[in-house]
Amino acid sequence: MKYYIIAGEASGDLHASNLVRELSLLDGQASFRGWGGDLMKKEGVELVRHIRDLAFMGFLEVVSHLPRILGNLKFCENDILQFNPDVLILVDYPGFNLRIARFAASRRIRVFYYISPQLWAWKSSRVKTIRDTVDHMFVILPFEQEFYRKYGVNADFPGHPLLDVIHEGMKLKDRSEFLRMNGLEDKPLIALLPGSRKMEVRSMLSVMLEVIPSFPDHRFVIAAAPSLPEDFYTSITGNAKVGVVSGQTYDLLSNSVAALVTSGTATLETALMNVPQIVCYRGNAVSYEIARRIVKVDYISLVNLIARRSVVKELIQNDFTRESLDRELKQLLQPGNREPVLKGYRQVKDMLGGSGASGRAAAKMVQYLTEKSVK
Repeated sequence: MKYYIIAGEASGDLHASNLVRELSLLDGQASFRGWGGDLMKKEGVELVRHIRDLAFMGFLEVVSHLPRILGNLKFCENDILQFNPDVLILVDYPGFNLRIARFAASRRIRVFYYISPQLWAWKSSRVKTIRDTVDHMFVILPFEQEFYRKYGVNADFPGHPLLDVIHEGMKLKDRSEFLRMNGLEDKPLIALLPGSRKMEVRSMLSVMLEVIPSFPDHRFVIAAAPSLPEDFYTSITGNAKVGVVSGQTYDLLSNSVAALVTSGTATLETALMNVPQIVCYRGNAVSYEIARRIVKVDYISLVNLIARRSVVKELIQNDFTRESLDRELKQLLQPGNREPVLKGYRQVKDMLGGSGASGRAAAKMVQYLTEKSVK
């Protein structure tokens, strides 16, 4: 079968690549074309657009890039028609993918959506679009299946694919090797995960760096996004005493005592690596004020959303300052404050369905594709 897959961000590239690997095992005649990153390409997807050219943050940023976005939409529509896939698989990236879903449905192309947009948080009105255009949802958070079924949308919960990536058998460098390879002194490490997009990294990292002088007995290390050049980070860090590693996020986390993490998938990755964290977020002021008025959830981190309680501290917008970050990190590093966080992490992991999510999702997709009708 022919699969057209669209992922617009780094996390989507990761999970789509694992899905493609599993689909290839189940469908010996599979061919893949789509939008994504290096991981998808490695698994055999013929890329027509790379994620480095697709990620835009916030309302104002989207508006400023609107001509390019509209051009990408038209190009994508034509490319899908030319490829003529058996199924279009959309991976998160809702602003773009929901428009493509509408186009595909109008051309009677079967549509699967893997990794749901967070409509339950702020755009429940878009559920009608999904009901009208998507044949089946494959959700990765336990409460999403109930949410969609309430609106009459077909939905499966195969589990969270991060558990396929982060598991007990993963190969990680031991501490001495990691420190030696990266030229780091033997101090307790604090990981900085400022995001994967230039705009968010600039916004988040500058504040994270300000707390370094308050922790002379610790070594701060940035988990750099492989898609961003090294000189981009040095232009922000200046003379700050901070290490930078690229493509080694899990090795860094496995050797860290705490982490400062920009809200997003990285908060869940950090939790699954059992590293106490402070979740941070600050966006464009206008974009944030618009979002604040329409968001319907009590938390922004996936850890707290899944647990439905405050497991990790969140510092959002005006609360994300050097003073508050300094205070909360000192508190987190105090003896006795680690175990309550780790207990919450264990509860979250139990709710995510265990390993094998990518394989279960792929098996369901192949099953539905071989049936006469998905609906």
